[in-house]
Amino acid sequence: MKTYFLSLLAFAAFSFPTWGNAQINAAETQQAKLTMNEMVHDFGKIPQGKPVYYNFIAKNVSSSSVIIETVQASCGCTTPEWSTEPIQTGGSSIIKVGYNAAAPGYFEKTISVAYAGGNNILLTIKGEVWKTPDQPAPLNKSIAFLKTLKNSEIKKP
Repeated sequence: MKTYFLSLLAFAAFSFPTWGNAQINAAETQQAKLTMNEMVHDFGKIPQGKPVYYNFIAKNVSSSSVIIETVQASCGCTTPEWSTEPIQTGGSSIIKVGYNAAAPGYFEKTISVAYAGGNNILLTIKGEVWKTPDQPAPLNKSIAFLKTLKNSEIKKP
């Protein structure tokens, strides 16, 4: 019985300080808050093969500094870039998201932003990639002729 009591006392002595720290860390995690300038960005119509970029702006609205731990895109066609420097209270940081626009058609991709040991924000980019022609436009003889004229030969109204 004595060993049981001593074991229980040792368990309590070592467990409660850790439990108290876990509560403090959980409270800090819940207090950390980032807001974004927008959650969904629509690129609209973009030409195939022309990469596009957008800068999401993360603002720290909590009472302590926040670090963006990781940013992950839903596929390899989307590339995020971000700073690992702490964002001070009231400060902001840019999360640059690129899309390679290789495949024609509608796209919608998600970007997950993890910060402050357990908080997450889900961002979305979307748009439509239009297929560029396989061949260049045919030669326009009128434009070729105009390029050969000098300014003095062109009649002005």
